[in-house]
Amino acid sequence: MTKILDLELLRTFIAVAETGSFTNAAPRVSRTQSAVSMQMQRLEQSVGKQLLVRTPKAVIPNAVGRDLLVYARRLLKLSDEALTSISGKEEAGCVRLGVPDDYAASLLPQVLRRFANEYPHIDVDLVCEPTDKLNLAINENRIDLAIVTRVTNQKIAVLRRERLVWVASPTHMAWEIDPLPVALFESCMARGNTLRALAESERPYRCTYSSPSLLGLVTIVQTGLSVAALALCSVPDTLRIIGESEGLPKLDDLEIGIVQNPLSEGLAVEALLGALYRDLSH
Repeated sequence: MTKILDLELLRTFIAVAETGSFTNAAPRVSRTQSAVSMQMQRLEQSVGKQLLVRTPKAVIPNAVGRDLLVYARRLLKLSDEALTSISGKEEAGCVRLGVPDDYAASLLPQVLRRFANEYPHIDVDLVCEPTDKLNLAINENRIDLAIVTRVTNQKIAVLRRERLVWVASPTHMAWEIDPLPVALFESCMARGNTLRALAESERPYRCTYSSPSLLGLVTIVQTGLSVAALALCSVPDTLRIIGESEGLPKLDDLEIGIVQNPLSEGLAVEALLGALYRDLSH
């Protein structure tokens, strides 16, 4: 008897792979955690091989699962395209997406370009604010989705981890100044991580500048008057990455995840959410 892959099982498999757990995948596919677990058992039975590995921190695809994941995404995309072609309809609407500006320039261009090609009738209204303001905007129903830096004890699926690195002007050695001159974001997890690392290292420092934006912080560091800590993905070519060899303390990584407004529903929101999980997860 010819085996046939169930698209609904594949859809759930993709959700588990992208969120890292049955619990986080459940709301994406509108099922309970136990139903997701049972679906994955059915999928593994249907292909006759184990697809997922359960680690202490996450559920991740093994080598066979990663291969199937590629085909699963293709099959679902083809299925969606076929249904769109037959029905003569395309998803349309507007999604309000929030993102810190230091992630917007580095993480979003390729994602939004691909999304626009796949869903030309969905508009994305981009709001650039620090994580704390984005979490507030979600609670106040002003945005639908937000890419945020996970704050302590925040229960969200972590999409990716970004190194937090020290940066300086390539033509100045501000790290040799005592006390260390540091430029900081006005409010974000990077600020907290930076201050905590400095306090634990007992390195004398002073906060010489503060900025709400990436552009402002980069401008300050380029003058050579301060060092700063930035997510690795947002470090411009005009700055130099420095670190422990320059006498600076090690910084904790940043955890990046997505928050969804529980009141925001519809195909447009789900389409962008899926695209973000697909293209930003690693």
